[in-house]
Amino acid sequence: MQPFAFATAQSAEAAVGRVAGTRGAAFIAGGTDMVQLLQDRVTAPSELIDINQLPFANVDVDAGGARIGALARMADVADDPRIRARFPVVAESILLSASAQVRNMASIGGCLLQRTRCLYFRDVVTPCNKREPGSGCPAQDGENRMNAILGGSDHCIATYPGDLAVALVALDADVRLSGVHGERTIPVEALHRLPGDTPEIETALEPGDLITAVVIPECAAAARSHYVKVRDRASFEFALASAAVAVEIDDGTVRDARVAVGGVATKPWRLREVERALVGRRFDADVVHAAAARASDGAEPRGQNAFKVELLKRTVARALLTVGGLA
Repeated sequence: MQPFAFATAQSAEAAVGRVAGTRGAAFIAGGTDMVQLLQDRVTAPSELIDINQLPFANVDVDAGGARIGALARMADVADDPRIRARFPVVAESILLSASAQVRNMASIGGCLLQRTRCLYFRDVVTPCNKREPGSGCPAQDGENRMNAILGGSDHCIATYPGDLAVALVALDADVRLSGVHGERTIPVEALHRLPGDTPEIETALEPGDLITAVVIPECAAAARSHYVKVRDRASFEFALASAAVAVEIDDGTVRDARVAVGGVATKPWRLREVERALVGRRFDADVVHAAAARASDGAEPRGQNAFKVELLKRTVARALLTVGGLA
């Protein structure tokens, strides 16, 4: 392992300045996968800044929605009765993530920024454009069962691995950032970038940017929301396909629908065509299946992950039928 410096942040401003001004410096918080990345020699920071002592562990819920500090532990957020009642898809996505031990330590901000589990990214003896730009993407024709069928490019088909971000995208949540130029807010949907021809640039964060909070706006559909995760085993496993859905149904008619999916795309993926196929229609099984059939529009499967096309449609349909009481 390459030696690195370690320091504890005394303030957000000091942490931002240190990471922005030090080549190779990075933040570390509870539950990030930084240690594994170090052990696998995927990354080699010059300095790690521990931000766990910063005052960003709050969970506030009011009439306008929820504000969750970036250092709130996943387990605490999932167990919060206000989150479970008003944003069940958020609690469910967390409870289906990792393991109980990891959730007790993992921070919300760290969860959003976890990195892909693509075999080639994690194996430093193989080429990977995300890890070493220009070296190639062997996943295109290689071991790609877990890789993306949506949002990929000739340079990268690595799947975004998280669950919580999928739920937050469905709810139009924002992230609050503190950076060298002050504070700003961006949608969670804009936090992760498509790989294009620069897969090594994974997020919209600028050097030194620190996530301080997640803000979830109030919406009627959020209370009727659900998360489905399909995976190879029941615990501590990443999704083959997942779906976060939220619907507002008035007198049997869909007034609002939110659908986002994970495990199948290079970033948390919003399915607006599915949403449009639901809004204004009577909520029944035929309408749900017809809408879910649009889930794989634009998919580009490879040899080993073609099964995800049908799996994605079924996962979306199952989530919608469950939340609508038809499952």
